[in-house]
Amino acid sequence: MTTFRVLGMTCSHCVGFVTEELETLPGVESVQVDLPTGMVALVTDRPVDPAAIRTAVEAAGYEAEV
Repeated sequence: MTTFRVLGMTCSHCVGFVTEELETLPGVESVQVDLPTGMVALVTDRPVDPAAIRTAVEAAGYEAEV
């Protein structure tokens, strides 16, 4: 499992955008987002490159602290 913080999420739509982008990464099995804290947990079947995580989160319009 990989955990990190996403900055800028304010609503359930934000969570949806981030989740959709992260689910496209190879190896990601599930994405769990805690909106109040901004924490995201990725369950993966292999290591995921932190740069790929950042890129996916930025594609959704937010900033990741990986």
